[in-house]
Amino acid sequence: MVREKVTISTRTLQWKCVESRTDNKRLYYGRFILSPLMKGQADSIGIAMRRALLGEIEGTCITRAKSEKIPHEFSTIAGIQESIHEILMNLKDIVLRSNLYGTCDASICVKGPGYVTAQDIILPPFVEIIDNTQHIASLAEPIDLCIGLQIERNRGYRIKPTNNFQNGRYPIDAVFMPVRNANHSVHSYGNGNEKQEILFLEIWTNGSLTPKEALHEASRNLIDLFIPFLHAEEENLHLEKNQHKITLPLFTFHDRLTKLRKNKKEIALKYIFIDQLELTPKIYNCLKRSNIHTLSDLLNKSQEDLMKMEHFRIDDVKNILGILEIEKHFAIALPKNKI
Repeated sequence: MVREKVTISTRTLQWKCVESRTDNKRLYYGRFILSPLMKGQADSIGIAMRRALLGEIEGTCITRAKSEKIPHEFSTIAGIQESIHEILMNLKDIVLRSNLYGTCDASICVKGPGYVTAQDIILPPFVEIIDNTQHIASLAEPIDLCIGLQIERNRGYRIKPTNNFQNGRYPIDAVFMPVRNANHSVHSYGNGNEKQEILFLEIWTNGSLTPKEALHEASRNLIDLFIPFLHAEEENLHLEKNQHKITLPLFTFHDRLTKLRKNKKEIALKYIFIDQLELTPKIYNCLKRSNIHTLSDLLNKSQEDLMKMEHFRIDDVKNILGILEIEKHFAIALPKNKI
């Protein structure tokens, strides 16, 4: 067993990445520490984080294939080395990354002979293939292979329904999880009542997210799940600034409430993410593509800035203002022109 030295914080609670590597395009690894923790806290955090990493992070994958020329899943086609079942399993393993909201369509249309890889998938612009070399099929003869695909963004694992192969549509087991594995371990140090703990967290991802991005997403999703419990005590909290009363939204983070009481409204806006708002898929995707991730990012843009975004219209700006009810809750509005 090899022991290594790790520098940790002994006073304030801090996290740090102590190791990061890319084994290949579809396997990223990261190791993180959180310290100092009181006895028992490391296990509480580690167990919750592992479950959130494996079950609460959204991913994108192929969930259905369609071809009217395929009679059933276990059939074979002359000129193709793989059976249809093997092709479906290869499609299941394709790693995608997207800001997709719901489902979308893609396709494969290739003429043999040759190899069919992930590079041959025709995708919408907001979906990205992580590894173009992933194998799908081998065409030994000059035949056409055309398959329609359905791509979906969701979380967890979904087993394909049985006996649901109609009109050439073949559902595929959906593995949405971008985190392949996650482990946690605890190291204790100190004596007696002074005993403290260090949490070690290891994360392996499929390349669609880095381990650091996965840790961020899992932490945010965990916090969101506990917000309703916190709101029960904080629902009457109001802020006063410039003689205006401001009611905190339900999704304001609890660890910022103390500072918010001091009228630091801007801090709250930095921690309100746009995917927590009831935006339409079109508006959400447009904002994400323009690197607008929080309410603070959005309010720093003028109406003129938003109108310059691709596919964005004045009705979309009005929709945002209506959803946020900015003038009512925040006593501010988007500027009409750049300052």
